[in-house]
Amino acid sequence: MTRPAVPSPATPADGPGRTGPDAGERRPLDADALRSLLLLPAGPLARVDVVARTGSTNADAVAAVRADPDAWPHGSVLVADHQDAGRGRAGRGWETPPRTALTCSFVARPRVPARTLGWLPLLAGLGAVTAVRATAGVPAVLKWPNDVLVPADTEVPGWGAARKIGGILTEVVPTPPGTDPAVVVGIGLNVAQTADELPVPHATSLALAGAHHVARETLLVALVTALDDVAARWRDADGDAHASGLADEVAAVCATLGSAVRVELPGGEEVVGVAEGLDADGGLVVATADGRPHHVLAGDVRHVRTGP
Repeated sequence: MTRPAVPSPATPADGPGRTGPDAGERRPLDADALRSLLLLPAGPLARVDVVARTGSTNADAVAAVRADPDAWPHGSVLVADHQDAGRGRAGRGWETPPRTALTCSFVARPRVPARTLGWLPLLAGLGAVTAVRATAGVPAVLKWPNDVLVPADTEVPGWGAARKIGGILTEVVPTPPGTDPAVVVGIGLNVAQTADELPVPHATSLALAGAHHVARETLLVALVTALDDVAARWRDADGDAHASGLADEVAAVCATLGSAVRVELPGGEEVVGVAEGLDADGGLVVATADGRPHHVLAGDVRHVRTGP
């Protein structure tokens, strides 16, 4: 497996009126450098598209795969220098000021049983956590099923002493009969936002979490390297996250496990209990007060404070 070298983060002079941890980071992505590092044969990717601005990389990638599936093979990525109408899970927005976040969507053709695809957000999250820890030195963790968190000094209801720096959105794209199914995996990571640029109280950025001068190119190369490793191990185990050891690695970085949680299910019902583990399909196992395990495949998880 080819592993591209990670470029050194650049630290250009501060722009007018900008000071603080994000100063100097708001420069355009170096598209040529990314292609030279990530495209085959130097890197693991078959296609690297970098655009100056778009509404949503996921929406664009899904539309592109539907229009011309052969043009977007496994290991393709669309990266936006600025995404101005990003989408999160359940139709939520993902807002970022220009050049402050890494926003990208990968096209994957996993060649694993369809029943195992529920692991995709968790495995993508594992790759994102690995990349953040390696490049920013920030102890990122996962919140089931698709959020990337970092520690915080104060608590926010439903999130505890943690803040969200990133999220994952996966979408299965129908392809013509006889071709490999395609999945678009969107990943957004806040890099350089200041506190007054965050849309919600439970959000933060790598800069605010203590990372300094993390170039988005550096983060993307580390993310591709981590995802390439995860994808290869998952494929070689025929989609069995437990046999590959990936389930244990996800569990080790998942802050939800062992926590008291309230899960808001589709349709309005709730499950309240302790998140005890991950099932074979990546679902969350929640034990309620009566001791019964509940298998959750989809829902909004809130970490519930149980102490004083």
